[in-house]
Amino acid sequence: MSVNVYLTFNGNCQEAAEFYAKVFRTEPPQFMRYGDTPPDPNFTMPEEAKNLIMHTRLVIDGSSVMFSDVFPGMPYVEGTNISLAIVNKDLEGIHSYFEQLKEGGTVRMELQETFWSKCYGSVVDRFGIEWQFNYEE
Repeated sequence: MSVNVYLTFNGNCQEAAEFYAKVFRTEPPQFMRYGDTPPDPNFTMPEEAKNLIMHTRLVIDGSSVMFSDVFPGMPYVEGTNISLAIVNKDLEGIHSYFEQLKEGGTVRMELQETFWSKCYGSVVDRFGIEWQFNYEE
């Protein structure tokens, strides 16, 4: 299990990730864009979202730091654009953590299967901290 920092940007994620890669002398980031996702017949991808970064990751001094742009229309507040990501191989543990953290909090996305994970979800706890959960086989 690991807890990773997840930084969110407002359209300048690629620039930020490339800057941090240079500063910390890491491998160049690989970018997954919102437009790279499999098509969903129930959702039309807005044109302005297609080139934004959905996910990238750098290893900085041994720690995994993940990045993305906010999806158009989602709230963005500079200074609070950080969340903690639990990456775990224990589905039962993920469900337990999620259920406890959502008490008095706000679920952003219920735990569910996505195209990248058997189980992913996001919750803001009662103290205002956002937690993302991702099952990793």
